[in-house]
Amino acid sequence: MLKTQSGVIALVTSLAALPASANVITDWDTHGVAFVQGNAPAPPPQAGGPTGAMRTIALMHIAMFEAVNAIEPRYQPFHGAPKPKVDASQDAAAASAAATVLTRLYPESAPKVKEALDRSLAAVPDGEAKIRGIKLGEESAHSIIELRAKDGYGTPNAFRPVTQPGVYTQTMITVGWDFIKMTPFAMNSPEQFRPPPPIALASEEWAKNYNEMKDIGEKNSTKRTPRQTENARFWLTVIPLSNQPLARHVAIARNMSVVDTARFMSLVSMAEVDALIAVFDAKYHYTFWRPITAIRNGDIDGNPGTEPVATWQPIDITPMHPEYPCAHCILSGAVASVIATTLGTEEIPEVSLTSPTAPGVTHKFANVRDFNKEAEEGRIAAGFHWRFSTVVGSDMGWKIGANTVQNCMQPLVVAKR
Repeated sequence: MLKTQSGVIALVTSLAALPASANVITDWDTHGVAFVQGNAPAPPPQAGGPTGAMRTIALMHIAMFEAVNAIEPRYQPFHGAPKPKVDASQDAAAASAAATVLTRLYPESAPKVKEALDRSLAAVPDGEAKIRGIKLGEESAHSIIELRAKDGYGTPNAFRPVTQPGVYTQTMITVGWDFIKMTPFAMNSPEQFRPPPPIALASEEWAKNYNEMKDIGEKNSTKRTPRQTENARFWLTVIPLSNQPLARHVAIARNMSVVDTARFMSLVSMAEVDALIAVFDAKYHYTFWRPITAIRNGDIDGNPGTEPVATWQPIDITPMHPEYPCAHCILSGAVASVIATTLGTEEIPEVSLTSPTAPGVTHKFANVRDFNKEAEEGRIAAGFHWRFSTVVGSDMGWKIGANTVQNCMQPLVVAKR
């Protein structure tokens, strides 16, 4: 989990600059990301760092959707059959739902969450609609949390490192293993989109990937361009901050209604969690080596086209989980896919994004495919992922995003009179 506060500052600054079309859903996406990624006390162990933070954001958005969709029934609920329309304030319901999820999953953040909730509710006129909205939001949040209480998240890590009797191996606990035990939101199973095995080590393609990484992924490479280095550092940031702002700004720029925004952001967040489940399923199924391991051991892969570099290391600390496929790629691909599938186009109003891991840098995107591609290039240049792994990861992400849109929160069919 990121320790820096700069991401929070960027979020708050961007929130202040948002046009009037921002609504309670996008506001609470900003609040939620800030609370789970740097603006809250250290999360409890069950919150689980970036992966756990993404699960929290997904539950928060689903709870808001269930609440506002009950007030303005336009879509199938996430769980169960449609219920009778509720006469209540959408703003109060959404804020209450979001705050309740954050408070239950990050109890140490309760005072800060309450401050944000009080500010939200202060803008809602007093009356029965507000009271009913608050109650509806709380009920929606508790319902979703209970529904996912036994979804497999938090299963004790039982990953068994490969070693030989008496031989040292790295001892840090790996990340994300519990996600392979999780119940997906839209996928049939964690392995539904599992890719084929990594490329053969004896192949020319492996030598090509290996030597590209050896040249441009190394920490002090002179062959990497300044823009490649910038991309590498820009994409060191992690979920949910790496992807949520893009979807949020798209919702704002498209002037989506409250219920449409709630559905859209729920689909984005659920696709990201399903992408995490799928990518960790594949990672721990294949346990393919990272560049730092492979390049330091280039003399044992059986390929004459690879030469070892004993001191090779990437730009930053290699993530603590197996390499294949690329997680940033599947996540950015899933988000891009949800946006493109929902809008019917890969083109979006130009969005400017910043990253706490690349201070002072702004990247602009007018096409979600470009967003996904830049994530791919950033993870190669950082020295974390082989090119073939980024392509496979992105392809999985696009499939998962489309699957989420096609199977969740479908429009209600209104009977013709």
